[in-house]
This record gives sequence, C-alpha cells and structure tokens, in this order.
Amino acid sequence: MTSLHESLNKFKKQQQKCQSTLTSIAAKAGSSRAPTNQKATHAGASSSAKSPVPAAKFSNDTERLQHINSIRKAPVGAQIKRVIDLLFETRQAFTPEQIKEACYVDVNANKAVFDSLRNNPKVSYDGKCFAYKSKHDLKDKSQLLVLIRKYPEGIAVIDLKDAYPTVMEDLQALKAAGQIWLLSNFDSQEDIAYPNDPRVPIKVDDDLKVLFRDIELPRDMIDIEKDLQKNGMKPATNTAKRRAMAQVHGITPKPKQKKKKHEISKRTKLTNAHLPELFQNLNVPGS
Repeated sequence: MTSLHESLNKFKKQQQKCQSTLTSIAAKAGSSRAPTNQKATHAGASSSAKSPVPAAKFSNDTERLQHINSIRKAPVGAQIKRVIDLLFETRQAFTPEQIKEACYVDVNANKAVFDSLRNNPKVSYDGKCFAYKSKHDLKDKSQLLVLIRKYPEGIAVIDLKDAYPTVMEDLQALKAAGQIWLLSNFDSQEDIAYPNDPRVPIKVDDDLKVLFRDIELPRDMIDIEKDLQKNGMKPATNTAKRRAMAQVHGITPKPKQKKKKHEISKRTKLTNAHLPELFQNLNVPGS
C-alpha cells in the first residue's frame, strides 16, 4: 500500500513538472509572436502608405522599331536609294555604322546592299567610308565656270546638276553675269551651258548672215529625207512608204498649203542663239 502511494505521488509530480514546462513554453511562444505581429502590422501599414507600382507598359519606341524593321526588310533597291539620298543631301562620307544610325540601313548585315553600293556609279567607297560621287568633281562657282569654258560646244546641264548643292543657283548667277549662255537643245529640250568668254568676241560676216537667212528647207518630207541621205544621215521617217500604204487603204493625203516665208522675229525660236551676231537685225512687228 505504501509503495502504491509513493508511485501516485511520483506521477503527480511528473504531471506538475510537465504542466509547468508546457506553461513556460506557451509563455515564450506568446512573447515571440507579439513583435512579429507588430512588425507585420507595421510593414503592412508602410506598404499601404506607398504608391502602387505602375503596370508594365510597352516601349515608347515600338513604332520606331517597326519602322526600322520595315526598312531593313525592304528590297535591296529601296535600301540603296535611301542611302544614296542620304549621301547626296549631306555630301558627307559615312561609315557603314554611321549609315545605320542615320537612315537605319544595315549595310554590313546585308551583303547585297553592300556590294551594290560599292559598285554603284554614284557612290565612291575608299574601303572605310561611302560618299556621293558626281559626274564632275566641282566645289564652287569658279570651278563650274572653268569646266564650262572647257566645252565650247556646250555641256548638258543635267550632267552638272549633282555636282554640289547650289550648282543650279550658280548657273543662273553666271548667266546673269553674262559669263555663260543657257540654251535649250532643239531636239531633247534639255538645257545646254555654253561659255561666253568676253576675251573671244564672235563676229559674223554680213555675207554669212544673208546666207543663213536665205536658206529655205524643202517643203516636202520626201525631199528632206533625200537630202539627209545625201549627207550620210538616216531619216527617222519613210514618207514614201507611208504614202504608199495610205493609198492602198484608200486614204488620200491632204494637200499641203504653201507656207508663207516669215522673217525672223523676236518670237522665232532660235537654235543658234549662242551666235547673237546672226540675230541683230530682227524684224520685230510694231517696232
């Protein structure tokens, strides 16, 4: 009986000890949770005080990137034109990297564009840079005048247009100063620049003037074609054949009226205007 009581007392003591241990553990756990909750509450409050993070947006350069992509996927000819336009407008030398930055054409990445530019007659390439290449290497008005004086028979303005940016203004200035003539070609209607060197005055004899004014062209195209053939030139038309075909189809040619001979007046289109001595005695109506 005594041993039983002793066992019960031991068991009670063990229970008390376990209870006190559990109580102390619970107390420690409670004290550690309180700061954590305070930190969480403080963090939540601070995060709620901050402004919300903006939603992600697409790049503002989207349109520019699409534009660049469309340029680089364009045909080779379109890319070459874009580069040549850049070189022509700036008249500066560009490396492939500078071309890529200026007009978005990636010369190094496209072998076809690179080879075409290098072999283009309007482009010069020194192994490093591309530059515009005009037909005549001119820089200013004085060089332009020197070049025109080398062509007494005239030089086409179309061959001078791309020499440098202000070449057309300089041509008009030289014309206004009486240093050159700008005349239209009768056949092609293109402007021709002739030198007008005051050191070489042109004097035409009166006999030559009379001979020039008395020349009368044949009125019939067949006669004109015969004269051309006599002088070793091939006519562009065949009037005899055309008239024969017209007769076969029953088409009668209209009788040509005899043209009245007109004297030269100010309204007459002159093809030899670079010889002003021929036209000093103009018969101007009403004068």
